[in-house]
Amino acid sequence: MASDPSITNPSRARIVVIGGGFAGFEAARGLAKAAGNAAEIVLINPTNYFLYLPLLPEVMAGILDPRRIAVSLQQALPSVQLVLGRVEGGGVDVDKQTVQYTDAEGHQGEIAYDRLVLAAGSVNKLLPVPGLSEHAHGFRGLPEAIYLRDHITRQFALADLATDPTERAARLTFVVVGAGYTGTEVTAQGPLISAAQLDQHPRLRGAPVRWLLLDTAKRVLPELDERLSRTADRVLRQRGVEVLMGTSVKEATAEGVRLTDDRFVPTRTLIWCVGVRPDPLVSDVGLETQKGRLVVDEYLTIPGHPEIFACGDAAAVPDLTRPGEVTPMTAQHASRQGKLAARNVAASFGHGERRPYKHYDLGFLVDLGGWQAAANPLGIPLSGLPALAVTRAYHLLTLPGNRVRTAADWVLDAVLPRETAELGLVRSGAVPLDSDSPELPGR
Repeated sequence: MASDPSITNPSRARIVVIGGGFAGFEAARGLAKAAGNAAEIVLINPTNYFLYLPLLPEVMAGILDPRRIAVSLQQALPSVQLVLGRVEGGGVDVDKQTVQYTDAEGHQGEIAYDRLVLAAGSVNKLLPVPGLSEHAHGFRGLPEAIYLRDHITRQFALADLATDPTERAARLTFVVVGAGYTGTEVTAQGPLISAAQLDQHPRLRGAPVRWLLLDTAKRVLPELDERLSRTADRVLRQRGVEVLMGTSVKEATAEGVRLTDDRFVPTRTLIWCVGVRPDPLVSDVGLETQKGRLVVDEYLTIPGHPEIFACGDAAAVPDLTRPGEVTPMTAQHASRQGKLAARNVAASFGHGERRPYKHYDLGFLVDLGGWQAAANPLGIPLSGLPALAVTRAYHLLTLPGNRVRTAADWVLDAVLPRETAELGLVRSGAVPLDSDSPELPGR
C-alpha cells in the first residue's frame, strides 16, 4: 500500500472529506470557497455523483430519470480532488492522521490529512426479523430504486400470466414497512404506479391491487405536525392504501409476511423503509460514540482531536435548541452541518471565525405523488397543489444541478403517460438489504 502521489502537495495543507452525501458534499463545496488555494481538498466517495435522496421515490415511480438526481461531483466541485473509493472499518488512523481506502478497481491507497471531515452517512437500519435480509428490499440508493421499479413492473407481468388466483393476488400485493418520510412517499406513489401498469395489462383490469403501509407508531409521519400527518393519511387512504399503524412484520418468507398481529399476508414484495443507522465505519474509527454516532461538540469537532470534524448522520451533534438531545438524522441537518463544518475547518486555519451549530426549523415537505403534497414552510400548513408547488420549488432550489432537466421531467409526467418498461439493469443480488452497498448516499 502506498500513498497516491497525484494528490500529494506538501506546500498546502490537506483536508480530507469522507463521504459525498449531503454533509460531505456541502463540506467540500464550502471548503472550496472558504479555503481557496490555501488548502488541498480531497473528497473520498465510492461514486462520482452526489445523490439527491429526497427525490429517490420519483425515480422509483418512473417520473424522473435516475441521472436527474445524480449530480456529477467533478462538475459541481471542480476544484476538489475526487478519489473514487471506499473507506472500510479501520481505515482511519487518528494517531498517524491517515486514511486508507479501496478504489473502484480494488486497489488500496492511503492519504495523509491535516484536517479530516467524517461525513460517512448511514445505511439501512435492520431489525431481528426472521427472513428480512433474504426477502425485503431496501430503499437507500439508485440501484435499489431502479431495481424496485423493475421488480414492481415484473410482478404485474407475472400476475398477468398467472392462472392461480392466489398467486395473482400475492403478486399484486405490496407491503411497505416504515411510515416515516421515505416509506410514506414510496407508498403514496404505489397506487399511481399500479394504475399505469394496469393500463398495460388489460386482463388485469378489475383485479384488486393492495398496497399496505405498516408502522409500530400511532400515526403516519409521527415526527411531523399532526396536521401534516392527517393530510398524508387521508391521501393514502383515498388511494386505497391499507394504513396499519401499531403493526409491523414478525416474519418474512418467499410466500409472504406474517404481521405482528399474526395475520399472514401473501406477497412477493416487502419494501423496508424503517430507518437508517450510522455507517459501520463510524464505530470502527475508535472514537467515542453515542448510539452509533460520533460524539462531537457544538462546533462539530471530536473532543481531544481538534483536527477531526464530523457531521451529518455520522455525528451526534448537540441540539442547542433542545438541551440534552442530539439533532436527528435528516438531510436538512446534514446539509447545514456540512456547511458549518466547512466554515469551522477554514477557521481552524485562520480563515474566519468558527460558529456553533444551532438549527432553526424552516418546515418539512412531503411529496405524495400526483398533485398531492403536505408541507409547513415557516410553520404554515399546506396541502394539495400549494404544498406541491412549494415542495418542488424547494427541491429545484436545493438540487445542486440538473434543475432544468428535472423540471422538464415533471412537466412531461404531467402531460404524457408514464413510462412502464422494465429495464433489467439491476439484479437482486446487487442490492442486498444487509450489506453496505457502494451506492449508498453519504459514503
